[in-house]
Amino acid sequence: MSTEGGTKALIAALAANLGIAVSKFVAFAFSGSSSMLAEGVHSVADSGNQVLLLIGGKRAQREATPQHPFGYGRERYIYAFLVSIVLFSVGGMFAVYEGYEKIAHPHELDNWYWPVGVLVLAIALEGWSFLTAFREAVKDKGTHGWPAYIRRAKAPELPVVLLEDTGALIGLVLALFGVGLTAITGDGVWDGVGTLCIGVLLIVIAFVLAVETRSLLLGESAHPEVVARIRDALVDHDSVDRVIHMRTLHLGPEELLVAAKIAVPADSTAPEVAAAIDAAEVRIRRAVPIARVIYLEPDIYSAEKEAAGDDPYATPGGPVPGGAH
Repeated sequence: MSTEGGTKALIAALAANLGIAVSKFVAFAFSGSSSMLAEGVHSVADSGNQVLLLIGGKRAQREATPQHPFGYGRERYIYAFLVSIVLFSVGGMFAVYEGYEKIAHPHELDNWYWPVGVLVLAIALEGWSFLTAFREAVKDKGTHGWPAYIRRAKAPELPVVLLEDTGALIGLVLALFGVGLTAITGDGVWDGVGTLCIGVLLIVIAFVLAVETRSLLLGESAHPEVVARIRDALVDHDSVDRVIHMRTLHLGPEELLVAAKIAVPADSTAPEVAAAIDAAEVRIRRAVPIARVIYLEPDIYSAEKEAAGDDPYATPGGPVPGGAH
């Protein structure tokens, strides 16, 4: 994902959520609808989340320092994880509590047309925000399906906005359902039911975000196809015979660390080995531009050593068992 695409989606979502939050609180003031209060808090939480992601993106651009020699790219993951916490606590748990209270102590709505009008407007604004994020994500996801894209994405901004906007649209429909049934039946329990459903929805989305960002925080390798491109770039069958083992690690969404032990010809001189490593690094960066930190260790391949148990296949990112050597 391009940083520009994620920023564009975040700004669109922030603008939509700020406008929606104000309108929802106005509707709550005139109607007393708990669904509108929960939705208003939800929009405030979403607005805060977009601000957090923008801050994380900005801080991640800082230059590396002696204390942080690999830079600050993972700050984007930290702030995305904070988003899941905010969505769970401020959005989900508040809505569950408010829904429970409204079911336990229901009351009729005043001026029901206020929340209905605001919800219709909010659906239009959230739809605009969702379409902006959707168009940017389509450019990034390639041929992968949407669930796979959410799981595989290394840049957190677009998946977060997509999940938030999807949850917001579903939540608005649930709020409209609760408010509508309350207005029709005169029973305020339905407003509480809608609010409770919104809370459960937000908690589920927060859980998905937490699981995915936790994986990114722990450190994920490059996608298998990227690993394959790096492997193909390393081996030229002249100065580099094979990859003995290799590991990759995302230092950030657009920065990849590559560490590999490569087999060089046994009769190579020191200058030839140095030249082979330099040439291999150039080939890697040409094949995978985000591979910015590369460590290559030359070695002499030994079939006897491999047979004795030093199995390169056991290393993550190593060659596929049974494949060509």
